[in-house]
Amino acid sequence: MSGSVLRLSDEHEMLRELARQFTDERIRPLAAEIERAHRVPRELLAAMAEAGLFGVAIPDAYGGSGLGETGLCVVMEEITRGDFATAVTYGASASIGAMSILLGGSDEQKRRFLPDMAAGKTLAAYALSEANAGSDPGSMRASARRDGSDWILDGEKVWITAGDIADIVTVYAVTDAKKRARGGITAFLVPRDARGYAIGKREEKMGQRGSATVTLVFDGVRVPDSMRLGEVGDGFRIAMQTLDRGRLALAANCLGCAREAHELSAKYAGEREAFGKPIGDLQAIQWMLADSATEIFAMERMIRSTAALCDAEEPFSRESAMTKLFCTEALDRIVDRAVQIHGGMGYSSEYVIEKLYRDARVTRIYEGTSEIQRVVIARDVLKKGR
Repeated sequence: MSGSVLRLSDEHEMLRELARQFTDERIRPLAAEIERAHRVPRELLAAMAEAGLFGVAIPDAYGGSGLGETGLCVVMEEITRGDFATAVTYGASASIGAMSILLGGSDEQKRRFLPDMAAGKTLAAYALSEANAGSDPGSMRASARRDGSDWILDGEKVWITAGDIADIVTVYAVTDAKKRARGGITAFLVPRDARGYAIGKREEKMGQRGSATVTLVFDGVRVPDSMRLGEVGDGFRIAMQTLDRGRLALAANCLGCAREAHELSAKYAGEREAFGKPIGDLQAIQWMLADSATEIFAMERMIRSTAALCDAEEPFSRESAMTKLFCTEALDRIVDRAVQIHGGMGYSSEYVIEKLYRDARVTRIYEGTSEIQRVVIARDVLKKGR
């Protein structure tokens, strides 16, 4: 892919500047409190909405900015530099929450829900995973059965990001137990005020503590057929296409976290002295910085080229899996080097490096583990013979 494709447009550069300024002025000052309180303030999300950040990837026909997946990745990268938990909470709605409707909804559903999502008036979430159906969502147990012109949903979903604050959730449920992933799973939009819908356990996590991760319980929840996304049995396809975009957005999160850790490390290496000189003069430190800079360069190129494929409406499932795999694993190496460069200070909770290290670890697990990404990639390799 040519270098011109990898350069951001003027619009995307302006968006980056907006997201960076918002992050520096509004998110960074709150990051420590978000970590302590284990929540992202609703007023901060409201400010993000007022800045126009929630509608970045939503087409202008539905009230968004129409800046595509490239624009979303730019915003995700910048927000993550200020606080990973805030970026993940934002992404639950602006990325996979809204994208489920954009990819699977009818034009009527898009016109009904997306404008308020773009304006940040409606927060969305994505409910696929279950206790025994994480890497294998086809084995989910949540079910939906017809009852006249309605559907009755039963079951539980776990590890749902921002499920406690979402106004509407895309829920994937089995409608044909024999077909399952091959035409037996259907997607539904469930509002938070639906009878029988409850918010359950909140997970206490190692990192990204400000981002709420909860269990959602559906006990005889009745939804009209008008809240069904796509055709009956089309849910698994919608879920996987949504995850292709979600994985790419997560890769952008990783890039933002990696840049933050790397720049802090480079600054520290120039200031911290040992043996009478800055530690940045030591070859061991130089090599760590060089390796991190190289991986960040590769991460950025992979994200931009894959986002360009997505925005051009070309197939990008394999590329998305590759980008997610590489960026999450590279981030782990980069934050590990950052801790090593900072030494004991990198291990102290008084310094942000320790938080970045904890925040990074889960990225190799959610939105599909590294192992699942390798399966996706390998299957495509075997199919195409290359």
